[in-house]
Amino acid sequence: MLGVFDSGVGGLTVVREIQALLPSLSLSYIGDSVHAPYGSRSAEEIFRLSLAQSEFLLCEGCTALVIACNTATAAAASRLRAHFSPTPIIGMEPAVKPAAAATKSGVIGVCATVGTLQSARFAALLDRFAGDVTVLTRSCPGWVEAVEAGDFETPETLALLRHEIEPLLAAGADTLVLGCTHFPALRPQIQALVGPDITLIDTGAAVARRVAELVPETGDGVLSLATTGEVHAFSRAAQAILDLEQLPRVQRLHWKDGRLENA
Repeated sequence: MLGVFDSGVGGLTVVREIQALLPSLSLSYIGDSVHAPYGSRSAEEIFRLSLAQSEFLLCEGCTALVIACNTATAAAASRLRAHFSPTPIIGMEPAVKPAAAATKSGVIGVCATVGTLQSARFAALLDRFAGDVTVLTRSCPGWVEAVEAGDFETPETLALLRHEIEPLLAAGADTLVLGCTHFPALRPQIQALVGPDITLIDTGAAVARRVAELVPETGDGVLSLATTGEVHAFSRAAQAILDLEQLPRVQRLHWKDGRLENA
C-alpha cells in the first residue's frame, strides 16, 4: 500500500494521477487540513508534521510514501529519507525544467507558496534548469484556502486568481507552473482565465510515473482517506477533485503530543 500525505486536500490532485496510471494500487491518504497552509510555517515545524504523518502511514502498513506537497518536500524530504531508509519516499518539486523547455517567449511564471519559493531546493532548481529563461514568481495567498473550502468557482476565488496571474501574463509569461499540489484543483478556472495559448504545467503525472517505477502495483485499488480537519469540508473538496461517484468514508485524525491518533 502506498501512503500519501499533504497539508490538506491538495495532494489528492496527485492521488488522481496515481490512480489513473495504477488503478490497482491501494492508497492511504492523510490531509493535514488543521495545519493548512504549510507555506507560512517554519521548516522545522513542517518537518515535525511530516514525520508524524509518515510514521502513522507506515504503522498502517504502507511500504512507500509520497510527500504530495511541494513545501513539505522542500522542508522535510531529505531528512525523512534518511530517517526511514530504505523506504521509498517520493517528493514534489515545481516543474521548472519542463516549463523552461516549453516556453516560447522565454518567460515562465511559477505559482507556489512562500515556503516553496524561499527554499534552497527551489533555488537549486532555478540554478540547474532556468539559466536561459526569465522566471517570475507569485506566492498566491488565498489559493490554498479556497481549495480547502471547496470554493473553486466563487467570485472571490476568481478574483484571487486574476490578481496573481494577470501580472505574469502582462510580463510575457506563456507558461505557468502550478507549484503547489492544491493549485491543479483550480486548473479549469486558471485555463479559462489565461486562454488556450498559455501552457499550464504541474508535476502530478511525473510523480505518478515515479511511483510506477518504485512501487509494485499490488492491492485492490482501495483508497483510504483521512483528515485532521473538519470532515465535511474535506469531503466536499475531495469529491470535486477526485470526481468520484461515491467518496470513501473519511476518517478523522487528531493531533496529540505531536503524534497522530484516530479520533
